[in-house]
Amino acid sequence: MLNLLVFTLVGVGAQLVDGALGMAFGVTATTLLLFSGVGPAHASAAVHLAEVGTTLVSGASHWRFRNIDWKVVLRLGVPGAIGAFLGATVLSGLSTKAAEPVTAGILLAIGVYVALRFSVRPPAVAHARTSPHTAKFLSPLGFFGGFIDASGGGGWGPITTSTLLSRGKTAPRTVIGSVSASEFLVALAASAGFVFGLGHESLGNLVIVAGLALGGAIAAPVAAWLVSRVPATLLGTGVGGVIVLTNAHKLAGAAGLTGGGLAAVYALILTAWVALLTVSWKRSRLTRAEKDGSLEPLAEPTPAVLREPAETPSGTPAN
Repeated sequence: MLNLLVFTLVGVGAQLVDGALGMAFGVTATTLLLFSGVGPAHASAAVHLAEVGTTLVSGASHWRFRNIDWKVVLRLGVPGAIGAFLGATVLSGLSTKAAEPVTAGILLAIGVYVALRFSVRPPAVAHARTSPHTAKFLSPLGFFGGFIDASGGGGWGPITTSTLLSRGKTAPRTVIGSVSASEFLVALAASAGFVFGLGHESLGNLVIVAGLALGGAIAAPVAAWLVSRVPATLLGTGVGGVIVLTNAHKLAGAAGLTGGGLAAVYALILTAWVALLTVSWKRSRLTRAEKDGSLEPLAEPTPAVLREPAETPSGTPAN
């Protein structure tokens, strides 16, 4: 019962992040599970099994609100499923000792990417309801995202959503909806890969799967409220820093780094994290001021044809 409560709390935390950013459920949940002592392959397997249900509901919801471009779903999701199956079998074949630094390294890189992505260069805003991207662009992106997602325990959203948003050619609602719908195929293929690679061991984590799914269901309404209160730039930067710091601890332990060297690494990460949070905070305040109208735009000169005619001392308009 205690284990179920712990994993439910992990699911709550991961869903709060994912619901507010449209990404990072897998990265956050896997990081928290690794920190609690679950092996890399078993953590990723449990996360993807839980995501089979959560992504199905998410995809159906986005379909209901017409946030999906089905061409993107197929061109992104099918290659992503192939990459996820291969990534799951590769991770399943590694020993726990060998897999831990590999997974931590991938998650750390994704954490750095998320922190920089939301602080230095926030996603651009577009309005096109259909995506102009072709299969030549989407298929490699999907394959790479699926492989990293399964082998690293997460990364589908940070890689695919951020890349598509950064292109600035498709409306954010369509990007998030299409990526969420295609993630069902990725989660399903990754789960099949873990069943193939781990056998019955992949089904021995039903308590973890149930806890993650339950926590995600509980946190979904709260996440919807959170996204309207906390700026995505600030939240994304904060989450990225937590992921980096947690996985840096794993990598430092694997490398045998202790004492002054370990303290210097932590000091460097914390300094960079605080700097990025400061940038995100200032950017979010500037954006909010522009939306509220408290930040007035620069006055533009009035065209000559619209200017009122000047009056002469006698009161008659000048020619």
